[in-house]
Amino acid sequence: METTDAIIDNHGTDAVMTWSGFSFLIVGVLLNAGAQLLLKAGTNSLGVITLTRANWAGEFGRMATEPHFIAGVACYGVSLIVWILGLSRVPVSIAYPLLSLGYIINAIGAHYLLGEALSVARWTGIGFIIIGVWLVARS
Repeated sequence: METTDAIIDNHGTDAVMTWSGFSFLIVGVLLNAGAQLLLKAGTNSLGVITLTRANWAGEFGRMATEPHFIAGVACYGVSLIVWILGLSRVPVSIAYPLLSLGYIINAIGAHYLLGEALSVARWTGIGFIIIGVWLVARS
């Protein structure tokens, strides 16, 4: 593990996450959230997608040529690579809870970019997620 840029745990002894590991993980979360928002923008463009035996090839063709879907799949691919780089530097028990930040990013992004409503209940849930991620990161 890298020691020069390590975030030290509560006891000041063991490095549990490096800045580079944290950076990879955050970029992975952002790319994953971006992929979700792009895929939703794609469904907004195409409408409801219903797959049947008779139409699946045509529906996949429509999805494969929709720019938002293409960009969303690309973001997923890059996020997977970046996430693996982060996991090679950070314990999974610390890294995985960071994915919860994607809920926050998606809710706020969907509100501003797609016009989706953010109710008090959703803001409360976002608050609980933030507290949960903070508690996991501290332990």
